[in-house]
Amino acid sequence: MTAASSIQLKRPIWSTIVMLAVSFWLSGSLILDGVIIPSLYVSGMMTQSGFATAGYLLFWNFNRIELIAAALVVAGVLAVSTQMGRVQWRRGAVILSLLLLGVSLTETYLLTPQMCATGLHLNLFESAVEVPTTMNQLHIAYWLLEVFKFVAGGMLLSWCFRQQTAN
Repeated sequence: MTAASSIQLKRPIWSTIVMLAVSFWLSGSLILDGVIIPSLYVSGMMTQSGFATAGYLLFWNFNRIELIAAALVVAGVLAVSTQMGRVQWRRGAVILSLLLLGVSLTETYLLTPQMCATGLHLNLFESAVEVPTTMNQLHIAYWLLEVFKFVAGGMLLSWCFRQQTAN
């Protein structure tokens, strides 16, 4: 009775996890930034007094999901990089994933609370609601981080896809 073992190491599952996490993360950001927020803007909700609270709740939930995805991406890239022999890919992917985690942390703990605090309408006797100049600066910072997130996420997806097809 000879039993032949056909157990072989398959493609690393971590590269698939990284690809799924980045895809989920970027698609969620695209839906939030391209569909939900413009819909709220067009419907006039941004001029209402409760928008800052509603926006904070929306972004609070999404930012926590974003943090989980970023942590999964960093863990996956570190796991893949220990299995690979390409130093250049490993260093670039690790740096990109850490920068993406930094973007997520910045949006979660710096930009979102600051934007919501700036947007709160605390004077009930004042009827005219103007957008503060600080809010415009925060929006510019947010959109710059979003553009960086999409570019870096796309590069990471491309590297993972090439690495997975090379195996």
